[in-house]
Parts: sequence; structure tokens; C-alpha cells
Amino acid sequence: MARMIDLVRSNPSLASSPPMIPLFITCDPARDTPAVLKEYLSEFHKDIIGLTGSWEDIKGVCKKYRVYFSTPEGVKKGQDYLVDHSIYFYLMDPEGDFVEAIGRQHSPEQAAGIIAAHIGDWKSR
Repeated sequence: MARMIDLVRSNPSLASSPPMIPLFITCDPARDTPAVLKEYLSEFHKDIIGLTGSWEDIKGVCKKYRVYFSTPEGVKKGQDYLVDHSIYFYLMDPEGDFVEAIGRQHSPEQAAGIIAAHIGDWKSR
């Protein structure tokens, strides 16, 4: 993830483009407070912005983007657990419209190339 972000940001042909803003939306708002997200995401890249919200907000976003997620039932406060979820990067244009889903099958270099191509398409409008 960090390599992909750095490759896009260091691409000289994108210097005058709108900035790429990497966002991470939690699937587990009960555990992922803003402070928890900030600490967790610092392990990936300093520029990733973590978003959380109410359970209903998160469920709605996941449904809109067809994100699968599952949290175990009956977890006691403070107990550790895993959240199962789909893994995609959703590329959105500057107007907030969906452009493409980038999956685990893409290397950081491939993902950065896909992003750069879409930014180039946007710039040429």
C-alpha cells in the first residue's frame, strides 16, 4: 500500500494533477476509534486518512461498494478478534464517482499505473 502511494505521488507526469488522497474506512467501528485507526494506519503510510462512523453508516458504505465483512458475535469488551472482509482499493475521481477497484492481484507498480492512467484521463477532460 505504501509503495503504491509513493509511486503515484512521485510520478512526474502527475505533478499538476489533483492530489490522490488515500482513505481507509473501517469495517469495525465498535473497535476502531479515530485514535485506534490513526495508530493502526501509521504502520502502512503516514498520509492514509482513517474514517469511521456509526455501525449503520459503515454498513451502508459497505453495502454501496459491495464490501463483504463479518465480525464475530458475542465478543466481550477488550477481547481480541479478527474481522473477515474483502480487500480492495476503490479508486474514486475528484467528483467522488467510482472509477475502478484495484485488488490484491495487482502489484504496487501495476496499481500505481492504473491510478496514473485514470488521473491522466481525468486531466484530459
